[in-house]
Amino acid sequence: MTFPLITDPLFYAVAIPAVLMLGISKSGFGAGFGSLAVPVMALAVTVPQAAAILMPVLLLMDLLGMAAFRKDFDMRLVKFLVPFGLVGTLTGMLLFKVLPANVVASIVGAFTLMFLAQRLLFPPKADSPPPPRWLGGLLAVTSGFTSFIAHAGGPPISAYVIPLRLRPVTFTATLAFFFFVINLSKWLPYAWLGLLDMRNMFTSLVLLPLAPLGVWVGVRLARRISPVLFYRLLYLGMFLTGIKLLWDGFH
Repeated sequence: MTFPLITDPLFYAVAIPAVLMLGISKSGFGAGFGSLAVPVMALAVTVPQAAAILMPVLLLMDLLGMAAFRKDFDMRLVKFLVPFGLVGTLTGMLLFKVLPANVVASIVGAFTLMFLAQRLLFPPKADSPPPPRWLGGLLAVTSGFTSFIAHAGGPPISAYVIPLRLRPVTFTATLAFFFFVINLSKWLPYAWLGLLDMRNMFTSLVLLPLAPLGVWVGVRLARRISPVLFYRLLYLGMFLTGIKLLWDGFH
C-alpha cells in the first residue's frame, strides 16, 4: 500500500525548518518567526497547500502550548480578543478564493513594518496608556483574517498585545489560547474549500513529530529568557516576517 505523500526533497528542506520555527513561535517571542512558516514552505508548494499541510501540525502545537501555559494566560484578554478573531477567520473564508495570497502577504508585511517603525521612532513611555480597545478588536479581526489565509496572524495581534507590557509567560500563554481557538475554527472552512485532501494530510503526518520538539524548545526559552531579550527577539521576528511577506507580495 502506498501513501499519497509529497516526495520532493526541496519541500522537506524548507518544511522541516518551517515547522520548527512554528513550534518555537508558541513560546511567544517567536510569534513573528512563526508567521514565516507558510512563506518559507511556499518556496516549494502553493500558499494554500502549505497552509493546509500545517493544519494538523498547528493543532498538536496548540494543544501542547496550552498544556504548558494553562495557568499563565490572561482570561479577560482572551475573552475580548477571540470573538473579533473569529470574525476575521470568517472574512478570510469568504475572501479566500477571491483575494490573491500575494496581496494578503504584502498587506501583512507592510503593516508589520509600519508597527515596528512606529515603536522605534516613537518608543512608548513607561507610563503611557495601553492602546484603545477598538484598536485591539480591529487587530484581532486582522489577525484572524491573515491567520486563515496564510497562518500569519502573529504580527497583527502582537501589535496590540506588546504595548500591554505583559510578562513574557503571560504574553505567550494568552496568544497560545487565542490561536488555539482561531486555528480550531479553520478546520471546517478548510475542508469546505477542498484543502484537506489525503496527500496534504499524509504529508502533515510525516512532519508531525517535529511539533513537540519545536514547542519544547520554545517553552524552555520562554520561561528562562529576560523580558528585554524576549521583546528584542519578538521585534526581530516581526521584522523578518514583514520583509519576507512584503517581498512575496511583489513577486
